[in-house]
Amino acid sequence: MTSFNPKLIIFDLDGTLVDSVPDLVTAINKALVSLQQATHSENEIRQWVGNGAELLIKRALTGEQKPSDTPENFVLAMDLFNQFYSENVCAKSTLYPGVIEGLEMIKQSGIAIACVTNKPEKFTLPLLAHLGIKHYFQCIASGDTYSVMKPDPLPLLETAKKFDIKEEHCLMVGDSINDIQAGRRAGFKTAAVSYGYAGEYTIDELAADLIVARLDQLLDYLVTL
Repeated sequence: MTSFNPKLIIFDLDGTLVDSVPDLVTAINKALVSLQQATHSENEIRQWVGNGAELLIKRALTGEQKPSDTPENFVLAMDLFNQFYSENVCAKSTLYPGVIEGLEMIKQSGIAIACVTNKPEKFTLPLLAHLGIKHYFQCIASGDTYSVMKPDPLPLLETAKKFDIKEEHCLMVGDSINDIQAGRRAGFKTAAVSYGYAGEYTIDELAADLIVARLDQLLDYLVTL
């Protein structure tokens, strides 16, 4: 069996590196209270993360995984959410076990590291900085860096181009169907973490090339690809 030796590993952010839901819950529910709407539990909101802030707020306003229409108070809700989340982007958010150790191991191995997230840049960069891992990433692409987000492969392909690395030498690591679909469409190998925010999908339904329990085990797992 030959092992896969990537030249570039791209990580998702929320649900892969960071459990950011506690701070999202606070901001969303404060916005909903301001709008005199019913709040949601942390478990509910966990199912709605991963598709960018706009869809997250539409889901919070409607209570639906796939909202068919834009709520009338959507713009105001977004403004309130942005205000509340900006004030506490990293009050309760934490790194998952093994993240720092895993990033350090990958860095020491000489593999290039990037982060591609659907989270807006105004939240992405402060969160990475607060948690002390921003310096590990040679490239960071947020949900508003390009005209499209994951599951579109463009953010991954553009990131690979920055490093001048071919798709077949890249690995996408994430927790959601958007991450794995984007990776597959880009021609990358894919790895799904067994924790995180898979939403309505089971880990097996993500159909990644690899399932990883902790990021400090990632390099060891690559021998199975």
